[in-house]
Amino acid sequence: MISFTVRMKFREEDRQQIDEILRSLTQASRNEPGCVTYIPHRVDGDPDIVVIYEQYQDDDALDAHRASSHFQQYAISGLYQKMLERSVENLAAIL
Repeated sequence: MISFTVRMKFREEDRQQIDEILRSLTQASRNEPGCVTYIPHRVDGDPDIVVIYEQYQDDDALDAHRASSHFQQYAISGLYQKMLERSVENLAAIL
């Protein structure tokens, strides 16, 4: 299982557009066969920061997600063009 969070900061004036992009990206990502979980969040107290929690079955599923047309459209050509900062935290499950 591959799990990670993506944290992004956006401008306040882009908030509505970011929400629309995230709704589309989330719906499409959740329909991918290898996607286990895809949940975007706003940080309580700082609504210009978005954290996405993602889980994929394996590396192939994550690669397919990143190669998908919806990722290219909504993430690369959408979110990435609007974000001010971005960081990724790879997670290791405690079993």
